[in-house]
Amino acid sequence: MTTTRIDARFAALKAEGRAGFIPYVMTGDPSREEALEILRGLPAAGADLIELGLAFSDPMAEGPPIQRAALRGLAAGMTLRGTLDLVADFRKGDDATPVILMGYLNPVESYGYEAFARDAAEAGVDGLIVVDCPPEEAGPLATALDAAEVSLIRLATPTSDDDRLKVIARGTSGFVYYVSVAGVTGVKEAQAASVAPAAERVRKAANLPVAVGFGVKTPERAAEIARVADAVVAGSVFVDEVAGALAANEPVVPRVLAKVKALADAVKTARTSASPISAFLGETV
Repeated sequence: MTTTRIDARFAALKAEGRAGFIPYVMTGDPSREEALEILRGLPAAGADLIELGLAFSDPMAEGPPIQRAALRGLAAGMTLRGTLDLVADFRKGDDATPVILMGYLNPVESYGYEAFARDAAEAGVDGLIVVDCPPEEAGPLATALDAAEVSLIRLATPTSDDDRLKVIARGTSGFVYYVSVAGVTGVKEAQAASVAPAAERVRKAANLPVAVGFGVKTPERAAEIARVADAVVAGSVFVDEVAGALAANEPVVPRVLAKVKALADAVKTARTSASPISAFLGETV
């Protein structure tokens, strides 16, 4: 499992002594052209890695904001093949920023595991998160991704005990995505006090960086999580900006990128000032 861009980025973040920031945006939302413009603007706005959601009709782990974003992407005509083309267009101007696809198994299975892995690697995709594919069922997909040198990134949750973490760690590369709250995206808020020991436990079990997502909506919350995690993921807050811009008949792209910059700046400066939680936990990796 080659994760060159992902590994290089986390090594650079560790050398800088800070957490990374991973914004999640939906493919094709609200149109292909605007989605591509957002993608191209994310690195300059502060994205260290990018999570690109696959538009799907039944995203069971998502709250209403991302559900609506997926429907907008589908209405705009976005498909899985179209998503890979979008990544390929992004790669024409950026060969350094890791791109992780996040979605559900049905579209990937319909595409065909080997064909998807081959085409994803060719487009410049670095990793894949499949929310509804447990490790026990991931064998054929993992084999195809491994052959194409695309990282399979798995989820850990607050209910993942030590035995389960061992299963999750096997075959995972790049990083582990820790779901900070029980429930769907965009509803509850992540709490650094509970995330800190959980992230450390996952980190030790997998010997990989831990990115924390679900429940990060504000710069203040992003900074808190950045003090105890290797990377912070936020998504619902950005698709909300798309919806807000559409409702107000405002340009979508600058509004989304401004919100990305606000959270990214908070993450990047989070460890430069002392805080009660960081003082209690001591130095993080």
